[in-house]
Amino acid sequence: MKNPPVMDATTRRWRAALFLFMLATGVSMASWVARTPAVRDALDVSTGSMGLVLFGLSVGSMAGVLASGGLVRRHGGRRVIALGAGLLVSGLLATAGGAALEVSAGVFGGLALFGAGMGLAEVAFNIEGAAVERTLGRPVLPVLHGCFSLGTVVGALLGMGLTAVRFPVGWHLAAVAVAVAAAAVWTVRAVPAGTGQETPDPEAREGFDGAAGSDGAAGSDGAAGSEGAAGDGGRHPGGIRGQVAVWRDRRLVLIGLIVLAMAFAEGSANDWLPLLMVDGHGTSATAGSLTFMLFAVAMTTGRFTGGPLLVRYGPAAVVRASALVAAAGVALVVFSDNALLAGAAVVLWGLGASLGFPVTISAAGEGVRNASARVAAVSTAGYAAFLVGPPSLGFLADHVGLRNAMVVVLVLLGGAALITRALRTPPSGAGEESPGAPAPGARQSDLV
Repeated sequence: MKNPPVMDATTRRWRAALFLFMLATGVSMASWVARTPAVRDALDVSTGSMGLVLFGLSVGSMAGVLASGGLVRRHGGRRVIALGAGLLVSGLLATAGGAALEVSAGVFGGLALFGAGMGLAEVAFNIEGAAVERTLGRPVLPVLHGCFSLGTVVGALLGMGLTAVRFPVGWHLAAVAVAVAAAAVWTVRAVPAGTGQETPDPEAREGFDGAAGSDGAAGSDGAAGSEGAAGDGGRHPGGIRGQVAVWRDRRLVLIGLIVLAMAFAEGSANDWLPLLMVDGHGTSATAGSLTFMLFAVAMTTGRFTGGPLLVRYGPAAVVRASALVAAAGVALVVFSDNALLAGAAVVLWGLGASLGFPVTISAAGEGVRNASARVAAVSTAGYAAFLVGPPSLGFLADHVGLRNAMVVVLVLLGGAALITRALRTPPSGAGEESPGAPAPGARQSDLV
């Protein structure tokens, strides 16, 4: 077997910069989540109104994710990362100011900017990571996403500690913004220009067969993978129409339902777990932050250790078990009146939710034609569930309480466990009637 190329100093710096900034974004996200009870108290709003505030993060994130692929095609990954980092830092500062001044609209606007920055950087980082993988000839993306999860653990610990000493939430988020800005400056300088940038070629487009671009946003390095198709489908013949058409496949519909449930379970914990423990179980804000930290640790552990399970048992069995484990955790949190038991149960919730999104996204593009369009379609469904769905629980919680509102998550997980047979790899060529080669980057489509 051919040995992978030796990493030179430039590539090493490139890879380290990506790891650093993914770690920084994880810290920033978890810092916000851990301080949501403090922000809610500062704003003096109901749970339903807090859900509306959180909706700013969902709107911004979806806008950023949908726009990122097209921007990378036109301008390259480095410029999109720089733009995303600028919006992310600005959003953190605006959120900090809104919380300090007790202005709900300020927090909403800040979260919208923060989410847009995260969404823009998300796709661009996957494209950059795929480019590094091609250069090195060995996996990079799994560790890249692991760095984000590790960052959420660090951010949760930081939030827990600062909550315990009653450190002002505005100053906390402002300090995190400064740290993220420093990491972003170093990252942008270390990332080479032009990764994923596409040079229009009329002759190449003339022969395009409408398969939604199996090479995605491939530029000079050819490393964009299938992510590009998700962000700029409208620029290619059959892009948007192709992504809609793939939903005629019954198997893909089932896969979409699975990713919806698993992403909803993960997003619900990210948005509501600290408040769920504070309001639903009467714990302190510090204990609420500790609970979220346990969830983040469980997510990180699951993502770093799940590979051997997938190799041995396959995606269908692993996701079925994951859904059941997550459902058991959610059930204990909802129905147990023991706060300590409920807090410990979030470990099951986190472990169960950790592999659902990436494994399901990978299964969407395996063993079928038109793989990139399928992956893009399922990714969009997953992001919609992850970002837009959980804030709606706040409105339900106003009527039934936050604990009872989480029964929605439990029902979705139970339903997902019943249909995981759809994740089994079909015979080659099955699923899509339209011609097209499977996307080389289909397994690199995990944007979480």
